[in-house]
Amino acid sequence: MKKTKACLLLAATAWGLAACNDNGNGTSSASTPPTERKTFLDAANMDTTVKAGDNFWLYANGAWDKTAVIAGTESSIGSFTDLRKANREAMKSLCEDAAKAGAAKGSVEQQVGDLYASGMDSAKIEELGFTPIKSYLDQINGLQDTKQMMQWIAKERPEGNGYLYNFYVAPDDKNASVMISAFTQAGIGLPERDYYFNTDSNTLDTRSKYASYITSLFKLVGDDAATASKNALTVIALETKIANGHLTNIELRDPQANYNKLSLADMSKLSPAIDWKTTFDGLGMKQDSFLVGQKKFFANLSGLMSQVPIEDWKQYLRFHTISDASPALAKAFDDAHFNFYNTTLAGQQVQKARTERIASEVDNTLGEALGQLYVKKYFNEDAKKRMMELVKNLQDVYAKRIKELDWMSDATKEKALAKLHAFVTKIGFPDKWKSYKVDIDRNNYFRNLINLSKWEYAENVAKQGKPVDKSEWGMTPPTINAYYNPPYNEIVFPAGILQFPFFDAKADDAINYGGIGMVIGHEMTHGFDDQGAQYDMEGNLKNWWAAEDNTKFKTKVNQVIKQYDGFTVLDNLHLKGALTVGENMADIGGLAIAYEAFKNTEEGKKNEKIDGFTADQRFFLSFAQIWRIKVKDQSMRQQVLTNPHSPAMWRVNGPVTNFTPWYTAFGVKEGDKLYKPEADRIKVW
Repeated sequence: MKKTKACLLLAATAWGLAACNDNGNGTSSASTPPTERKTFLDAANMDTTVKAGDNFWLYANGAWDKTAVIAGTESSIGSFTDLRKANREAMKSLCEDAAKAGAAKGSVEQQVGDLYASGMDSAKIEELGFTPIKSYLDQINGLQDTKQMMQWIAKERPEGNGYLYNFYVAPDDKNASVMISAFTQAGIGLPERDYYFNTDSNTLDTRSKYASYITSLFKLVGDDAATASKNALTVIALETKIANGHLTNIELRDPQANYNKLSLADMSKLSPAIDWKTTFDGLGMKQDSFLVGQKKFFANLSGLMSQVPIEDWKQYLRFHTISDASPALAKAFDDAHFNFYNTTLAGQQVQKARTERIASEVDNTLGEALGQLYVKKYFNEDAKKRMMELVKNLQDVYAKRIKELDWMSDATKEKALAKLHAFVTKIGFPDKWKSYKVDIDRNNYFRNLINLSKWEYAENVAKQGKPVDKSEWGMTPPTINAYYNPPYNEIVFPAGILQFPFFDAKADDAINYGGIGMVIGHEMTHGFDDQGAQYDMEGNLKNWWAAEDNTKFKTKVNQVIKQYDGFTVLDNLHLKGALTVGENMADIGGLAIAYEAFKNTEEGKKNEKIDGFTADQRFFLSFAQIWRIKVKDQSMRQQVLTNPHSPAMWRVNGPVTNFTPWYTAFGVKEGDKLYKPEADRIKVW
């Protein structure tokens, strides 16, 4: 049972500020409003023994980094972790209040409160053991062949059992006003394909522990030790064959290469061993044409249908059924899942309190219901008004910078400006709330999750062929994040991010422009990064560039890739510049746009000192202290291998090396480790 999360829904189209995960135990969401501050830069966190020009992240955060201790319940510590921790406490409080309210059936309070109460009934969940999934396991054991298996997989999709491939309905990238069905690669239990093929010691150790994890789950449902171990090896062997058909994370970044509109006949020719007509009927897929992201994957999957015995497939399905449901089952299952996905892969040693985890699950599944309670208690309308001003200021600066570009023709500039001015800005929470037509029973947690999956699936499938509803949001209101969504051509800032260190109404402009201003600029730049630049003002995947301009743009993209390829993170582990290029471009552009907008303010023009720092210095320090983050090596390794966001230190040091005003603000000179000659500093937007 794969429970849908907002970040997964965004994965196909939208790009955010920060990584969309919280180690499986919580979402990245907002906390209670901050206490009133009198100072906004913490000099005690700085290490002024480090030259700003040698390592600006350490200069801004080094003293903190030396003493910061990552709690056992976390895989990281820092600005985002602090906010997320406070958020879980806030969400827990809202859920507990709702659970005590005795609200009317079907009300927001009743749904939130009863889902939370059902998840907190650990005694009943423990008593049930793996009973909630026994019927699924029995059905799997009864499968006779792969044709029957594929029919069963399609039938199980509404209940959240997402085996082998992803299926969803989303805007058609080349006709962004209409919703279309889409299929993409899936089917593996490790983070991405290279985990199955790399032979370094860390990857080998991870695969060994993955085998132990699979074995432990099989034993928990009754397999003897020898059988469980044998079945685990069968699962890994099959997943390796599935992974062999996967595109890499870097290959997935090419929207044109991952856009294939097919018919039933096309799909049947591509993967003839799969009865797609029956599969479509089971999925409720009714469209004559649909999108297939990775044709290689489905061709490979078809080959495996005839090559792999049904008994091997049954072990694969058994494992994924148990593993996906484990966090909602008895403690032994939950612990096994945590020990692999959180401890082995991310370095987290101790489970978060159940109250926090269940409150986060309410946010994952009833996000706009819980969001309504959050907004009533915590949202500041004045912050929304201030945000609209900031967005307008940065949009004006971005337009000015486009007009002044020396590498782009006037014709392409005109189209870039049209796209920029067509941005839709969403702040705080949706104008129209979702209504969850789901029966929530405070005595049956697992059934509640199934019912929510079925409702969400039905809502999504019903959109086939219909106009895109651009009022919908991809993140819940409390989320501490932001995103750009190319088919909607929108920038979105949930209520949760409108708090310190990103934003404080009492702070000086340097702090707010270095914080939330940079976030705004970051999301705007996503509309013009290596991927976003391929979408036009209406959200269509369509070339709007003059050929010569596009060539010059790609040269600049490659400069960014090369710079970040040169950063070493752990031992000899380098950043993947081609994987992180979109986020890196957004950081570089966002910083430059925010700074210029800041310099248009009265404070920016005066550049007077506060707490011993000039306004310009405060701007850059505010930016750097947002990324006051320290992570476990395991989590860092996984991030470098799989995540499109660079780790915190390089999100600071990378952009500033390309930005001349930073050199001026801190007297950075040739000979300093971060120094780049002015001619080598990358300026895209």
